[in-house]
Amino acid sequence: MKQPFILTLVSSVACAATAANKAPENTTPTKSKTPNVVFIYADDLGYGDLECYGAKNVQTPNVNRLAKSGILFTNAHATAATSTPSRYSMLTGEYAWRKEGTDVAAGNAGMIIRPEQYTMADMFKSVGYATAAVGKWHLGLGDQTATQDWNAPLPCALGDLGFDYHYIMAATADRVPCVYIENGKVANYDPSAPIEVSYQKNFEGEPTGKSNPELLYNLKPSHGHDMSIVNGISRIGFMKGGGKALWKDENIADSLTTHAIRFIEDNQNKPFFLYFATNDVHVPRFPHDRFRGKNPMGLRGDAIVQFDYCVGEILNALEKLGLRENTLIILSSDNGPVVDDGYDDKAEELLNGHSPAGPLRGNKYSAFEGGTRIPAIVSWPAGVEKGMTSDLLVSQVDWLASLASLTGATMPKNAAPDSYNYLGSWLGKEKTDRPWVIEQASNHTLSVCTKDWKYIEPNDGPKMIQWGPKIETGNSKEPQLYKMKEVKEVTNYAKNMPEKVAELQGILQSVREGNVSF
Repeated sequence: MKQPFILTLVSSVACAATAANKAPENTTPTKSKTPNVVFIYADDLGYGDLECYGAKNVQTPNVNRLAKSGILFTNAHATAATSTPSRYSMLTGEYAWRKEGTDVAAGNAGMIIRPEQYTMADMFKSVGYATAAVGKWHLGLGDQTATQDWNAPLPCALGDLGFDYHYIMAATADRVPCVYIENGKVANYDPSAPIEVSYQKNFEGEPTGKSNPELLYNLKPSHGHDMSIVNGISRIGFMKGGGKALWKDENIADSLTTHAIRFIEDNQNKPFFLYFATNDVHVPRFPHDRFRGKNPMGLRGDAIVQFDYCVGEILNALEKLGLRENTLIILSSDNGPVVDDGYDDKAEELLNGHSPAGPLRGNKYSAFEGGTRIPAIVSWPAGVEKGMTSDLLVSQVDWLASLASLTGATMPKNAAPDSYNYLGSWLGKEKTDRPWVIEQASNHTLSVCTKDWKYIEPNDGPKMIQWGPKIETGNSKEPQLYKMKEVKEVTNYAKNMPEKVAELQGILQSVREGNVSF
């Protein structure tokens, strides 16, 4: 197909989207009705991991009641199949593949979102909201990688990104440092045990999972994850010290939830934005004893139960304070699921028929739909109809622009370049699909997905993940074209439909070049 025709087609779709995305007057409330906003962002929670999405082996009553009170989306997408890039895109409204250094971050990565960038927290703060981040961060801290002094206040932290308060894990539970960071410094810092962190070499005399497996009294690795030992679990990276500041994995969910609720209580008399990024269901899965044995899937299933409990605690706190009616809650996940992701927790052996990605092909890391199509629930009793299910094509990258429309915020020129206002679609006021969504696999392979078709660009990567998880990558040297109605992505129509391939290639090229404007 000739390039001019492709560009004309792209422009036509973009123009249609522009007309559709002018926020109707009735979707933006007056300032007095502007809601509190709570993001509950799960980690590695798959499309099929929740009872309201069809999960059979695990009960999630609190997520179920959230879904019944709002809209359950069946065609919502994270921007990437791994954590760091999807979180970057969601919080900045910019695709992570546009910026170097946005791959899965080490625990001592420098801050990936820079202070001069405009973030979702900046947007909320600009219209008078109190803002907080509680939970998993995984977007770097400090000015430069591997230069942090963990024994002093960090020169760059979330306060520089618009968050009034933060109580976070620097990266993931399987990466050092295994301490919480509160407002830019280690929480409960123990001066008798100064902290050192390295992702290059171990510290003299410090045990590791590889050399001292007898010290792994809580969990053992299945692949990788055999470096420094904290709480009887070996991690990625090397760490020394920490003392009383070190977390206990079984208490992480309770600690994060307690701090999230405390922020809500402290700010109940003003509008607030809470980014509550739970550690569940990421490895190492080591939930509290009171959640053990609640389903037949072992520790991974128990971690889902624990996540559901945290959701319930947030809901209960809002209801107790009389805030639930005018609080907009968005629950979702950063990427698709993974079963064996480095620890011998028998998650794969104990699935017992459960499909973490539901009917979708692929998982975390993958270019197939299981990598980026995620659960998404929106509930706002004062502004969203109850008990709805929506199959609209939507993307997390649009949350920033959509919520700016909701609050009446004015964003700076060139901020959130890939985020568009789909507030009406997210609130169930309109029936407008996004013309397409862009998906990023772990090896940077990009896909473009419309309501009807999905194109995966060619690449010469391996068919399966190479470092341990039994996951299809979605890689192929040939173009791939799938019908979205055929959810398993089995039949490749690329050779038989070259015009459709060219159309979607044109869209992807235009997005890459920044020539698309909805």
